[in-house]
Amino acid sequence: MSESPRNGVQSWTESMSARDRIRAVVETLREPWSVNWISEQADAAWSTTNDELQDVVDQGQLRRVEASETTRYQPDYTRLLFEEIRTLIDENTREELRNELAAITEEIEEWQATYDVETWEELEQSLADGDLASAELHERREVITRWEENLEDRRLIKHALALYSDVEAAREQMMDVADRAIR
Repeated sequence: MSESPRNGVQSWTESMSARDRIRAVVETLREPWSVNWISEQADAAWSTTNDELQDVVDQGQLRRVEASETTRYQPDYTRLLFEEIRTLIDENTREELRNELAAITEEIEEWQATYDVETWEELEQSLADGDLASAELHERREVITRWEENLEDRRLIKHALALYSDVEAAREQMMDVADRAIR
């Protein structure tokens, strides 16, 4: 493998196949994009990109969307949601999820008290105050971003906790079936 002149860093076209690059691009999609755009991002031939996208659609990882004479590809948002919830359950105990939920709630309550607001939207409205210094504006913008992220994390954690017992039961059932197959 050759290295580029940039500090010995290998380009991804040298280190990954076109199909791998296409899948890497697909994994980052958050909105619908055309074959042309995905092909350009992956630095892959249009025909290879089109073929790979069809495979990814067939596997249920992407959805094809027809938009005014253009076919676009977008993630399966339902699948992404369940993958995130499954990852939370796989990587955390129920107690760890409860603790994270409590930590998120505490942080939001601190922001509510610090800025005398109930929601991030109210904090956002305070950005229009002409009395705020640039450092305070920057700090509030960062808090707003973290607050929004916390709300999303809290939503996912609540879903994970609600499904935790069901996932554990399904895993036990799988283990029982596997044990019976071995006998």
